[in-house]
Amino acid sequence: MLQLRIYTLRSPEALRQYATVHWARHIETFPTFGVTTHAVWIERSGGANRLVALINYLPSADPEQVTRQVMASPEFAADMAGFDTAEIVDVQSIVLEPTSFSPIS
Repeated sequence: MLQLRIYTLRSPEALRQYATVHWARHIETFPTFGVTTHAVWIERSGGANRLVALINYLPSADPEQVTRQVMASPEFAADMAGFDTAEIVDVQSIVLEPTSFSPIS
């Protein structure tokens, strides 16, 4: 199951730190929980402070349950060490269903 996750950060500085340090760490952590990261982008239009990630869960996974497991793990705590999570002001999750011709499924 594919999911688009959109994180809105309070400032450009928080976005830079979250993207280059903490989300970069998540890419190594997520496979432990059956999550694959396909891509991570930074939105630069209109002064947005957004990180957008395309991730994939195992077909039988419940994304909400997996997210709770990841966030409760010591690995996630280590990924986020040194970052004030209050700098994340919004998170949106959009489940995506690939078409039959999609190169990513």
